[in-house]
Amino acid sequence: MNNETDTIDKQVAVLMQGSEFGDDQIKEMMTKELKQRLLDAKKEGRPLRVYCGYDVTAPDLHLGHTITIRKLRQFQDYGHEVTFLIGTFTTLIGDPSDRDEARAMALEELVKKNAKTYSDQAFKILDREKTAVRYNYDWLSKLTFMDVIGMASCFTVQQFMARDRIRARLDKNDPIWLREFLYPLAQGYDAVHLKCDVQLGASEQLFNLMAGRRLQEFYGQKPLVCLTFPVLVGTDGVNRMSKSRGNYIGIAEPPENIYGKTMSIPDGIMVHYYELLTGVTPEELAEIKCQMESGANPMALKKRLAKTLVTQFYSEKDAAEAEAHFEKTVQKKEIPDEIKEYKLNSDITISRLLVDAGLVTSHSEAMRLIAQGGVSIDGVKVIDINQHIGKNAIIKAGKRRYLKTI
Repeated sequence: MNNETDTIDKQVAVLMQGSEFGDDQIKEMMTKELKQRLLDAKKEGRPLRVYCGYDVTAPDLHLGHTITIRKLRQFQDYGHEVTFLIGTFTTLIGDPSDRDEARAMALEELVKKNAKTYSDQAFKILDREKTAVRYNYDWLSKLTFMDVIGMASCFTVQQFMARDRIRARLDKNDPIWLREFLYPLAQGYDAVHLKCDVQLGASEQLFNLMAGRRLQEFYGQKPLVCLTFPVLVGTDGVNRMSKSRGNYIGIAEPPENIYGKTMSIPDGIMVHYYELLTGVTPEELAEIKCQMESGANPMALKKRLAKTLVTQFYSEKDAAEAEAHFEKTVQKKEIPDEIKEYKLNSDITISRLLVDAGLVTSHSEAMRLIAQGGVSIDGVKVIDINQHIGKNAIIKAGKRRYLKTI
């Protein structure tokens, strides 16, 4: 094997690591296409055009988003052109089954507000100087009805109905909205407009990415290479990571929160996190798997993972301080020296205080945490969600969140 091919093979191995398609034949096909696209681009003396789109369904990015963002960074490090696409139009389509028109209008304002935070947070991983940030409202909003009819002619209803999610809802007689069928067309047209070579996405989005391939052919372009990756399991070890479930780790959270939440994940998903969220080599990953299978104490490996994640978004110094904070407040169960203060301006219940002070994101999360025995005042567990709080109280929520009332 010549050196050029050897270099391309190494690139393919790194870029394909962690990918998941749910079909071995598709993975083999995409692997071959990626290698060929890299070889062709090298002969043409140009980089690949790579992108991934992110709908702004929440104000912050979490670790689940970073799987594809980190992969974009790997493409950047190999010298390829990367576009971080914010779905300012596709977010408005989404799944309308729980949304009325009034909410859709409110969502449009929210999308505009949150779009900037996405790119700012993404630059914790991506190279700001080498990243093009685009917004698909810029071109999707200008399509005509004739454009949509033309794209729709590329697909059959049967292709949409064969999808697992659609089929399951049909079997339960749940409503399936026509606008849901338009989402893959919109996402697919992004690939056409960007004239991309490679698109990244979650494995559950494979249909949408394949739609992009079909539309590129329709518009006379070479079909892109799809790289899809598994959805990240949240800190509960069961459900997908989601802010609404409270099982997420936000990349803009303080270092001690990222460290502490990482230490709370079940041992069984630690290898999954190493593979998808860190830069470990295949050889290092194999060694980590071997250690876990041999029954080694997972604490050291989990601390290494936590420090790695904090360092990615902050610094080695921040990671060391986060580890010291964890060891003091969780392992040794000491109260930290510096605690966030909350000024009481009126009589308030513990459940309301938890929300207002930002210790939890919703009243339902506060109720759930109290019911689980996860909230204490001056070392005494709270059992009444309507318990009132006085001044100079030390409140602990979960394992790492502290607050002092003044």
